[in-house]
Amino acid sequence: MEKIIKISFCGNDICVVTDSGKEYRKALEFFPTLKDATPSQREHYQINKFGDAVRWAEIDEDIHITSLTDGAQPTENAITATFRKFPFLNVSEVARSLGMHKSLLSKYIYGTKKPSAKREKEILDALRELGRQLAQI
Repeated sequence: MEKIIKISFCGNDICVVTDSGKEYRKALEFFPTLKDATPSQREHYQINKFGDAVRWAEIDEDIHITSLTDGAQPTENAITATFRKFPFLNVSEVARSLGMHKSLLSKYIYGTKKPSAKREKEILDALRELGRQLAQI
């Protein structure tokens, strides 16, 4: 397995160079905690002793090399479309109200993780209820 030797950030991507000379880039949308981190926080990482993972202790984020090399691309879903239409929605608060970690909801929003039909319905129902409550004001 290739080993990570260098990490950098190129625009909205994380860029990784391996000991074989290959460079992998992946959108930060796949790593919401890292996307939300400050540039300073992103620069404070440690490559593990095996060279196959990176840890950002300050923000409690870990990325394995396979998550960078899998070739996955973001996909559109109803949650993505809803949050794009209403960008003022507070992701942290919506996640909290659902009893869900913000990073998981962010992955659904960015289209990097596909929610089950049940989970998608639960999220959309919660947003509809919020809309009903706002309409009563």
